[in-house]
Amino acid sequence: MSTFAKTGRNIICIGRNYVAHVHELNNKVPKEPFYFLKPTSSYIEAGQGPIEVPQGINCHHEVELGVVIGKGGRDIPESQALDHVAGYTLSIDVTGRNWQEELKKKGLPWAPAKGFDTWAAVGPFIEKSKLPSIDQIGLWLKINGETKQDGMCSDMIFKVPKLIEHVSSIMTLSEGDLIMTGTPSGVGPMQPSDKIQVGLTYGADKKEVCKLDWSVEARKGGYVYQAK
Repeated sequence: MSTFAKTGRNIICIGRNYVAHVHELNNKVPKEPFYFLKPTSSYIEAGQGPIEVPQGINCHHEVELGVVIGKGGRDIPESQALDHVAGYTLSIDVTGRNWQEELKKKGLPWAPAKGFDTWAAVGPFIEKSKLPSIDQIGLWLKINGETKQDGMCSDMIFKVPKLIEHVSSIMTLSEGDLIMTGTPSGVGPMQPSDKIQVGLTYGADKKEVCKLDWSVEARKGGYVYQAK
């Protein structure tokens, strides 16, 4: 397993950071970044096993750029934020969409709808020097060979330095922490037996930097979701 997945204290997930994704879920464009946390027990790397779909849960895929913190800090200014980045990873933030929507309507925290085992799928660590311009990073996701998501990090509402400044103004960042930076449009359901493939590209010619595969399986046992 990658070092950051073994030692990082936090998985910090930025919400609603691409306008098209905000609109597809009928949400409002945020005026400042916001985030939620996933437990580090959610980590799974390609080759370690399938992404699991718990009983009764409508699981949605969200491909994202993961930013790995290399130097911790508090109140990090935007101008110095990239000095705290060690590198990047390709990731999938899995969401229990039906449970999340129910919890949101009730005004309750929706951490459970983000925190199942295998719901922070990540790839290998990518050195920062290999991706010198974040705006030139592309992300895509396919299900059973069909493209579902295809976007550029240049479309982020809040860029990575701003995210680091904002998060570190609230909580101290530590070496190995992962910031998932939000997802492009095209999110949708994953079903047991689906084959998921995600990719990270770089530059105008979309040179392939990383490509990963996961299978999707029904979880055996555990929590069973039933709408209340």
